[in-house]
Amino acid sequence: MARGITAIWCVMLTIFVFNSPFRRAPFTLALPRTDGGASLNEDGNVRRAMIELEGGPEDVAWVVQLSDLHFSVHHPDRALDFKAIVGPALAMVNPSLVFITGDLTDGKSKDLLTMKQDEAEWVEYQKVMEDVIKRSGLKGSTFYDLRGNHDNFGVPDTGGSFDFYSKYSINGQMGRNGSVNSVTVQTGTRNLLFVEFDSTTSLGLRGPTNLFGHPTDQLLSDISSELSQLDPLLAKPIVKISLGHFPLSFSAAAYSRRTLKDVFLTHSLSAYLCGHLHTRFGKNLKRHHQSNHHPLYSQQYFQLNGHGLPVERPKDFSLTGTKEFWEWEMGDWRKSRAMRILAIDRGWISFVDIDFRLGAKKTIILPTFPLDSRFILDKSFQKNESQPVDPTFYSNIRVLVFSSTPIVSVVARIYDSRPGKLIVVIEAPMKKNGNGLSRGDLYTCPWNFKAFEDPSPERFLLQIETVDISGRSTLTELRPFSIVGQRARLPWNWKEFFVMGCQWDVLYYPIFWSFYLFTLSILLIPKAIFLFSRKQYSYRTFISNKGLSSYITWILMELYSVPWVWYCMVGYLFYLILCPWLCGQVLMEGERGYMTFRGWAFRFNTSEKLKFVGFPDIMVVVLPHLYFVILPALFVIIACAAERGIYRDYLRALSGKKDDSENKISFSSTCGRNYTSILLRMRWIRKALVLICLAICWKHFMNCRALCKAYEMNPFIHFPVYSLAVPLLLVYTIHKTSRI
Repeated sequence: MARGITAIWCVMLTIFVFNSPFRRAPFTLALPRTDGGASLNEDGNVRRAMIELEGGPEDVAWVVQLSDLHFSVHHPDRALDFKAIVGPALAMVNPSLVFITGDLTDGKSKDLLTMKQDEAEWVEYQKVMEDVIKRSGLKGSTFYDLRGNHDNFGVPDTGGSFDFYSKYSINGQMGRNGSVNSVTVQTGTRNLLFVEFDSTTSLGLRGPTNLFGHPTDQLLSDISSELSQLDPLLAKPIVKISLGHFPLSFSAAAYSRRTLKDVFLTHSLSAYLCGHLHTRFGKNLKRHHQSNHHPLYSQQYFQLNGHGLPVERPKDFSLTGTKEFWEWEMGDWRKSRAMRILAIDRGWISFVDIDFRLGAKKTIILPTFPLDSRFILDKSFQKNESQPVDPTFYSNIRVLVFSSTPIVSVVARIYDSRPGKLIVVIEAPMKKNGNGLSRGDLYTCPWNFKAFEDPSPERFLLQIETVDISGRSTLTELRPFSIVGQRARLPWNWKEFFVMGCQWDVLYYPIFWSFYLFTLSILLIPKAIFLFSRKQYSYRTFISNKGLSSYITWILMELYSVPWVWYCMVGYLFYLILCPWLCGQVLMEGERGYMTFRGWAFRFNTSEKLKFVGFPDIMVVVLPHLYFVILPALFVIIACAAERGIYRDYLRALSGKKDDSENKISFSSTCGRNYTSILLRMRWIRKALVLICLAICWKHFMNCRALCKAYEMNPFIHFPVYSLAVPLLLVYTIHKTSRI
């Protein structure tokens, strides 16, 4: 038996080393897209465009971002609201570009369990967008719509019969068939480079195991090429902004272990705009990235807050060599009816997120200077001898105002929060700049900016109020600002940290193997010790020698007294490592795939080796099963065995059949109380454990039901071990422990 346990541990060690996430070449890979490889314009993989702005305001441009529309045949209100609100809003804002960053359609059944493409949703999307473009008065080429994971559910290959995105999307109709598109906006003073990319895998798995972006090395090279295209033009400053669907926390590393973050830092990106997460996780889904991380973040496992490095920096802190960018998740149209306006004013970036849940807005206000101190880039205030900041840039408060009715008054107010309450220190009217040829209305007013050079980035707050011709007043939120470039804190709640602060593709394997380290240590190590020890442990041993070690040894000894339960649990754990979990219809057509803890296994022809896709997407199935089904089941099994041991000793004490009189004395102190006696005699603990077993089985049943619908499976044919092992093991445990 000891040799058997040693062999089991050797197998475990081999599996861990073989599948370690720290190996240079991981087993899992995302298949390259089929739409070309070279980052050349004429090759079709990258499309470049250029826009030259005409009219005022000078050196100011703004774009609109929308995301996660989720048009659905089951929720027609999403498309109806989009059609009624967005077209007029875009006509009012008049942006230079409109980006829709993924999840254009929902691709889900009414019960949300079956996820695959529905052409009716795409037809609706095409019609709605045609109407929006017409009502906005913008050119169709102004719009860029990206593919999201919902737009890729079940799509076996790009350009195939089920790839409705290529057929109905604006990008598809405009011939933007590559994975990367870029557009440069020329303001006359500087170049604004926007690079959008599609990081969905070319083999579109059906949900729920289609959750992550999978940038390939080729895609990273294409993005890198586009971000560097204007670098030789040193005569004009460049602001670089990238757009994608997936946050970096839900973007896996490429085969070479390079990441999107590496590319963005290399090319001095200013901001990365994305979607995917929705506002149900929180409104602070923003994250500051930089190259010289705190040691805790150096391994890129997680980040504790949105602002990154500690805000209070030592006096000798230097930004030399630091590269940084902001990641701003958009929110969603699906439920939040959100739209973002992002402005670049003389190279400084600011944005406002608009909530249309209460209907259309008559007036939208976007302050562009002073900058919101929560989202400042250090490099914006860093001294640069080659491109020094003009002091006159600070001399005016600046704000963009978009309104469907004439504006008669714009007032800027600055509040001081240091006394403990808000005190107005500036209240000044603002004047409109430019003329009738302007693309939008920019209002400014002079101020003494040096009076607000305070080390606290949260002391002073800016608010703008507008009044239109009908007397309607519109107020902005109170925005903290900093003239000296100090960044304010951006704390996360636990949900925001969970989705934005954790790098899940790196954390998956450590979490997975931690479970096995814990469970197999409980099951195997004490078993090996007990094989070489003749000492017997029981409840009376624990009573006579109370302590944590006595408690653990007694509990585990009771588990080993039900040997078949122990063998089945160990065998099931190794089965989950060595064998497929599921056999499901993961694509809309083609053969079934086999899901393992490393991903979905496919063999596209007999001459190829197995290829694993969907890593780490499969974590949404693997980790909940391990931590919310198997682990509770293991604890309940141990508790049932321990309860049987207590009840057995209790009956012996009552019947006087104990051999050890000392144990009887110990039971008299334990069982002398009426409530304890009733608790043991009626076996209420056992009944509570049976209820917990039912809860675990119900949770497992709901998981299996969801998987059956998601991948068109029969639990008795396509995943019998996964679906039946835990319930049968619990039933057998309850049956065996009922006997004394």
